[in-house]
Amino acid sequence: MKRTLPIAVIAAGALAFGLTACGSSDGDGPGAGDTLSVGVFLPGSVNDTGFMQSAYAGYNRVKESLGDKVDASHVEQVAAADYQQALQRFASENDLVIAVGGQTDADLRKVAPQFPEVKFVEIGGPADAEPLPNLAYYDPQQAEAEFVAGAAAAASSKAGVVGFVGGVELPAIVNSAKAFANGATFTKSDVKVLAPQYVGDFNDPAKAKQAAGTAYASGADVLSQIVNLGKQGMEQAAKETGNRLSGGPIPGDCANTVYSGYVRTDIGTEVEYAVNSVLDGTWQAEQVPFGLTSDKRGTDYVVCSDDPAVASAVDRAKTAIADRTVQPY
Repeated sequence: MKRTLPIAVIAAGALAFGLTACGSSDGDGPGAGDTLSVGVFLPGSVNDTGFMQSAYAGYNRVKESLGDKVDASHVEQVAAADYQQALQRFASENDLVIAVGGQTDADLRKVAPQFPEVKFVEIGGPADAEPLPNLAYYDPQQAEAEFVAGAAAAASSKAGVVGFVGGVELPAIVNSAKAFANGATFTKSDVKVLAPQYVGDFNDPAKAKQAAGTAYASGADVLSQIVNLGKQGMEQAAKETGNRLSGGPIPGDCANTVYSGYVRTDIGTEVEYAVNSVLDGTWQAEQVPFGLTSDKRGTDYVVCSDDPAVASAVDRAKTAIADRTVQPY
């Protein structure tokens, strides 16, 4: 059985961080026996109600459905300064490494060439990044979903003012903010879209609450977001001011009146796709799109409103994206 081990850093001696790689398998090394050794690298918390939790759900589905073929392990809550060393350790123990989040890109591109026999997948990295010989990019097409979220926000806004709060200012998040604005004006040309705010962290509720409070104070009554655990702070700001926001990527309960709707982005689908493509021999080091315009799907928008104008705006935005009559950003 694969033991639960601390991820160690070997640099001028062995330095251990307080993180664990968790999983079970037969054998001790990559590809031991007849199983594919897979490691899923989750820099955030698997309870973030965001991308990490969604990816972790897919990881668990892999373990449940492919347990006889796959030796799966994961690591979570890794400090940014430790990404590279943690990825090196993870790559030394697995045949396939899946890193979730564009924030891992720079370190992943340094580590992948060091392990040419290991396959790497980055989920949520730059859509225009050039794959390496052993590094593929899977794009959840967040911008497509945020275009729809912008359309829904504009249709449901009473004030005619909407806004977007993002975590780290990564290319995918910046493009999503642009797409949100474009979706809003697609629905209502005269809607006011506030300048996007980036709080510098996906998992800081206090910073996200402050950003949301600033947007609400500036007149917005509906916001969208990509802040994962930071949504807790935005939800508090919405409750305190009587305003709303779009949730996701894991849809919640529409009975919670602070939510105008939910962006549904199933990152777990991409984890499953990576594993299955290696198992069936179709894996390639390429850019693979998911989302509304991909046959792999994984993205949708859940409306929490009985207003037909909102439902119509969402349908129109989805159709325009699918028909490619508009570009998200």
